[in-house]
Parts: sequence; C-alpha cells; structure tokens
Amino acid sequence: MLKYNPEIQPNPEQWLAFDEQERIRLAEDFHVDERIKVPNLSAHAIFHAIVENQIAEGFEPTIATMARLVKQGLTRHNAIHAIGSVLAEYLFEVAAGAENNDKAQAKLVKALDKISAKAWGGR
Repeated sequence: MLKYNPEIQPNPEQWLAFDEQERIRLAEDFHVDERIKVPNLSAHAIFHAIVENQIAEGFEPTIATMARLVKQGLTRHNAIHAIGSVLAEYLFEVAAGAENNDKAQAKLVKALDKISAKAWGGR
C-alpha cells in the first residue's frame, strides 16, 4: 500500500506492517493530496492511524461502531472522525489520570456504543 484512502479499509496485515510514523504519514499525505484543510494535520492523522490500528488489530467495539456509522449514512472517512472524537476524550481522561485504564476503557466502549451518525452530524 503506497497510498491511504480513509474510504477504503486498509488490508490489516499491510497496515500493521508499517511502523506507526509511516501510518501517520500516509494519513497526512492523503489530506494534503486531497487538499483537505484541518486545524492540526499531525494530530488529525494520528487519530486516523489510531482508528485504523484498532480496526486492523480486531478491536471489536471500534469495528462495530464503524459498521454502524457507515450503515447509518456516514462516509467511512467521517466515521473515522466520529470514532476519533470519542477516542480523543478517552485518551484525555487517561492522560490526565482522571480514570484508571480499565474504567476509562469501559467508558470508551460505552461512548462508542452511543455515538450515532445523527448525533455526529457529519462534523
């Protein structure tokens, strides 16, 4: 895989064969090539990589959320953004020490279960 397109799920083995920096670079390159402006390209690409990593690694809550959001009408790319927004909140809580990892992960799974295309609104 030389190019990343968030509308197409990467082959899990190929995706995971790249090191983390390469995965992030692929997501950055997509946004630059498509002239998609985001406030912070590096942070944006990191969350793309995290979501794709979870899917490639078989993390069922993320896989199920992706399928549900796409079925509800979001593009795969927008579903990545919706899932990434939930993950950002989770990571903030863990980094701030507000929650232990197990409690925070349970909250993450619950938040992924709750998010919908309608609630996300295609932001």
